[in-house]
Amino acid sequence: MQIRTSLAAGAALAALVLSGCVTDPTTGQQRVSKTAMYGLGAAATCGIVGAVTHGSKGARNSALACGAIGAGVGGYMDYQEKLLRDKLANSQVEVERVGDQIKLVMPENITFATGSAALSPAATSSLTSVAEVLAKYTDTTITIAGHTDSTGSDAINNPLSENRARSVADFLYNRGVASNRMRTTGYGSRQPIASNNTVEGRAKNRRVEILINPQVTQ
Repeated sequence: MQIRTSLAAGAALAALVLSGCVTDPTTGQQRVSKTAMYGLGAAATCGIVGAVTHGSKGARNSALACGAIGAGVGGYMDYQEKLLRDKLANSQVEVERVGDQIKLVMPENITFATGSAALSPAATSSLTSVAEVLAKYTDTTITIAGHTDSTGSDAINNPLSENRARSVADFLYNRGVASNRMRTTGYGSRQPIASNNTVEGRAKNRRVEILINPQVTQ
């Protein structure tokens, strides 16, 4: 019975792979499209793996667990968003969603001391949770951007924002996030999200943003 299940699973898996193949215009060779893998084929593939390893019950449970991925690229990002919201629920890190992009906004008051690029204990705790998700879901690119308020000169703000972004990237890298997925930039005070004329506005402008985008090839 187990052999029969394995053969059926193998046949179904082959059909899924073939349906998701595209031809490389340069080499003429076929490969599996990531978009197809994120589509219905992804949920079905999860079910097949579950069937091979744990029988029909494993197929059902695996398919349910992978349902978000089966919804497509948006589903792939939806699942990460949910995990990040759950893990960061008790922190002051804001989780925002715009289209398929997930944005994490880390305010300075929980991230760095004034004028410093050394991560605070609160920041390392939050970033540990972030790294767990980013290291597991690898088909994304990550931009880490540092921002300051308008207090002080560009000669101070620009390198400070860059150093803070690099501190975050280094921390993520040391916890399993590949460096080739990440890029860092420092905007200084050039991209405020609130008025620099008030204490509250300046506090909002002092932040680090982590932008997570899907990396999908057809």
